[in-house]
Amino acid sequence: MKTQLLPLFVLSLILLFALHKSCSAIDNNTITVTQSLVDSGTITSPDETFKLGFFSPSDSSSRYVGIWYNKIEDQTVVWVANKENPIKDSSGVLSIVKDGNLVVLDGQGMVLWSTNLTNVASNNTMEAELLDTGNLVLRDAEDDKKIVWESFENPGDTFLPTMRMGGSRRTGKRLGLTSWKSESNPSSGMFYNGLELTDIPQLVIWNGTKRHWRSGPWNNKNFIGIPSMPSAYSNGFFIGKADPEDDVYLSFEFTDNSVRRFALSHLGETFGEVLTENKWKRFWSTHKYEECDVYGKCGPFGSCNILESTICSCLRGYTPRSQDEWSKGNWSGGCLKKSKLKCERNETGNGKEDGFVTMNNMKVPDFANWLGSSLDVERCEQACLNNCSCLAYWHDSGVGCLTWGGNLVDISKFSEGGVDLNIRVAYSELDRKKNTTEIIIATVLIGAFVIGVCTYLCWRWMTTRKGKQKKDVEISLFQKDNESSDPNMLTADNPDLKFFKFESLAIATNNYGGANKLGAGGFGPVYK
Repeated sequence: MKTQLLPLFVLSLILLFALHKSCSAIDNNTITVTQSLVDSGTITSPDETFKLGFFSPSDSSSRYVGIWYNKIEDQTVVWVANKENPIKDSSGVLSIVKDGNLVVLDGQGMVLWSTNLTNVASNNTMEAELLDTGNLVLRDAEDDKKIVWESFENPGDTFLPTMRMGGSRRTGKRLGLTSWKSESNPSSGMFYNGLELTDIPQLVIWNGTKRHWRSGPWNNKNFIGIPSMPSAYSNGFFIGKADPEDDVYLSFEFTDNSVRRFALSHLGETFGEVLTENKWKRFWSTHKYEECDVYGKCGPFGSCNILESTICSCLRGYTPRSQDEWSKGNWSGGCLKKSKLKCERNETGNGKEDGFVTMNNMKVPDFANWLGSSLDVERCEQACLNNCSCLAYWHDSGVGCLTWGGNLVDISKFSEGGVDLNIRVAYSELDRKKNTTEIIIATVLIGAFVIGVCTYLCWRWMTTRKGKQKKDVEISLFQKDNESSDPNMLTADNPDLKFFKFESLAIATNNYGGANKLGAGGFGPVYK
């Protein structure tokens, strides 16, 4: 009897050993058909930066398969597989099944998550590997290790170096971040952060179907609506295209060895962090300016400035749609034009042309029209003037010419950074201060010239008059001298004053001889 039981005992040991081998913790960084991952097991990337395994979020007993940073004490999860279907206990298994898909199973063998691939060649050649980048890939080991699925193409709430965010306008493909529902629930939340595939791409955060935040256009260096993003970080970003689907994507990669990540919070804020002394330090956030970072805070034709006591103001040439609501702090109604543009008045002839006022350090409005990169600044401005529906323009050497029509929404003024936005206004709303200054300067110059001419003419008149008066006095004295034949004769005008001729004095003093000199004083010699 014992001899008959021995083969059965040996077979049981072999099965137990095989089961233990396939369901125990895995020492390398791959999962194969014969080597699965159970709840207590993990796999690690070759450089030990990332780890894949089962985890429970804070304040939760549910189990999920996820990827997190390996050596950081505060567990930071970057990707979750079965986020919509948690495991209720520790019976879960991550395995490659017969059809070649990578799946998460519960204790009853129910599929809670799958890569959902079709037409996989053979399950015997498929393997899953965790790369140093944090990317979990499923590939065919016998087909040049061709990748058939990867977690980077199915992102969660975290954007890692070398990941791509974007998609294809032709196929409708989209890659972006999806927030968690809460800090302890990794199921899909309300917020989505993706690259809007317009002529000039920009990042947008959506709250459901509504726009929650946007970055402003990409100018081939950075997003112009993110002045708070340091150049040291923005220089690592780039937007490119990938064939054959003509995908447009955003990616980033830095040359130093620092560990950085971007994540979308369950509150709709995308932030950047860098690992410093094994702790995360935040260096950037989409909502640094709080209220002004909320999409369209000041309504159409309104501008937001967080440094002002009243953060919302109307653009130049516009006035609040409802002054009562505006004074109450309800700015959603926005502003209206003060004066119609010339083309809107249907004027002909020599009516005053519209012009532009320039606003500095601005985040440009949403929904731009790209007129191409070949137009220079002057042609860009003229193109806007030639189109009655054009209400603003911006020109940049890296972008070209952008114009806006319709409602100008989601505009902000920064303390630094931003661009010069040109707002179209009627002639009556142009910069009167500048014109007034020019008029004052011209008036002062003309006035100074007139005063100078008058001063010169006055001086000439006074000089001429003084010379004439002197001549008249000399003539008068000469006439009186001739009229007086007696040197001792008294004048009628001044009876105390006597007049003498020079000849009479010379005779009387013996031609001013020394014998007749009495002495000398302060007024000269005295003769008798």
